[in-house]
Amino acid sequence: MERGFTMLKAIAQRRSVRKFLAEPVDPHEVDELAAAFQAAPCGMHKTEVLRGVIVTDQQLRQEIEQVSNNACYGAPLLFILAVQKDSPFGERDASVAAENVMVQAAGLSLGSVYVMSGAMALNKHPELLKKLGLPTDFQAAVIVPVGKPAEAPAAEDRIQRYQLIRK
Repeated sequence: MERGFTMLKAIAQRRSVRKFLAEPVDPHEVDELAAAFQAAPCGMHKTEVLRGVIVTDQQLRQEIEQVSNNACYGAPLLFILAVQKDSPFGERDASVAAENVMVQAAGLSLGSVYVMSGAMALNKHPELLKKLGLPTDFQAAVIVPVGKPAEAPAAEDRIQRYQLIRK
């Protein structure tokens, strides 16, 4: 890796976006989001416990919006991360993969947001999980709505966001 290469810029510019333009995400950008998902690390190399579903179909997105009480904010793309129900690593792996997708989205000037409540609501509808192509031993862990932001997210000072101890 080049010495000057840094992901910090994309990480720092990532913001939660809850208002999206209706226009679809470019297919090449969707491919880049998929590649970011595929590059995510996983616990004990148990790749079989995590699945991703990219939803661009308008009807299916509307069904998910309806059961999730509009938790996906009308985004033109939903990246659903599903995990095997009995996996001790699944939810952690889903969070890491979601971060990869969200950072890549920021690098592409797309907005995204981490949605757990929508995933929890989606899990109450097994017929919809089946439509998404998920086996019965999987459940949604997180939904990442993605699209072009309808407005610029507010800047936020993240220098002292969390307590950090150095020894």
